Amino acid sequence: MAKKFNRRNTYRKSNQPEHKINGLIKATEIRLVGSNFKDISKAAGKDLEPGVYPTSKALEYASKMEMDLVEISPKASPPVCKIIAYKKFLYEKKKKEKELKSKQVKVVVKEIRFGPNTDDHDFDFKLKHAKKFLEQGAKVKAYVQFKGRTIVFKDRGRDLLRRFLKELEGIGFPDYPPKMEDRRMHCTLAPKKMGKVKS
Repeated sequence: MAKKFNRRNTYRKSNQPEHKINGLIKATEIRLVGSNFKDISKAAGKDLEPGVYPTSKALEYASKMEMDLVEISPKASPPVCKIIAYKKFLYEKKKKEKELKSKQVKVVVKEIRFGPNTDDHDFDFKLKHAKKFLEQGAKVKAYVQFKGRTIVFKDRGRDLLRRFLKELEGIGFPDYPPKMEDRRMHCTLAPKKMGKVKS
């Protein structure tokens, strides 16, 4: 019996609308908003403006318009509602979310690791990779890892990163100058096409 009850509960939950609509709205009064007040006024038979209304009245207007009363801000006092076709409301909401998602720029950060005793050949090899990453629009985080006694070569690590930044100044901008954290000195470069990032 318990399993059946849980299944029934799950089924009911999945079929509940995402927002409270019509009779599911329990507040006695709501704040009615929207751009369709001409249509609402026509249904009500009098001029109406956005504001606070008894929920029963708002439901009456929605019914006359053959639309739904949709609660869009349940935490407001009183809750904010719109009179709209619920399916249309969901469609517009998903469309806006999709547009916002497509406008978000995903920043990829590639790491380049050096040692304080990195030779010129290795440096040039890693510099070539960094250039490629920046040209592809990715950020580059370069760091010098100090192991054991190599921690005494901080100046060498700082000079190496400064040289790295200088070599890439035509295609990238440093987010900040080389800085030390624990046993690692690092800096980050943003691609030039993203614009200069302030330190």
